[in-house]
Amino acid sequence: MESRPKHYVVIDLEATCCNDQSFPRDHMEIIEIGAVLVDGETLSPVAEHQSFVRPFRHPRLTPFCMQLTTITQAQVDAAPRFAQAISALRTFLDGKGALFCSWGDYDRNQFTRDARPHNVKLPFSALHLNLKRRFAERQGEPRELGTYQALRKVGLSPSGTHHRAIDDARNIARLLPWIVGDAGAGASRHAR
Repeated sequence: MESRPKHYVVIDLEATCCNDQSFPRDHMEIIEIGAVLVDGETLSPVAEHQSFVRPFRHPRLTPFCMQLTTITQAQVDAAPRFAQAISALRTFLDGKGALFCSWGDYDRNQFTRDARPHNVKLPFSALHLNLKRRFAERQGEPRELGTYQALRKVGLSPSGTHHRAIDDARNIARLLPWIVGDAGAGASRHAR
């Protein structure tokens, strides 16, 4: 068994989006951060952090974005800006020795994209665990699955609201025993 970090922090993000090409994809901005801190030994959640974030490039959410995420304009209007949201995340993670994990590389890339114009240092190291890829490897899947497909594959039912960062982070954290733990190890013991 490979050595585990003291904690994993499973992070999921929601971002501004459109379905009418009213702004380019690289102008998407984080509007919700959901983080679940998981004990590296027991793989049990020990703490959570959630924050909405007020976007600056496209401060008005599109109807598509609000429908997809269920995040309202009022929630982002009342939210802190990116720098303050990252400061709160830094406080949450301070001293935890957590390895940043997400379902795929999107969240890591979006953090980096948003940090640049704000000149903000992110509160975790460059180390990142792509849980989507690791799940496919551990389970012997020929392709990477979506979160809900992965949950169903291991016999878990999705909970909460899909495309809400905190709920998606909670669901992803539930998959850690099948990704970095011993659950289902017989399915693909050779794929690490």
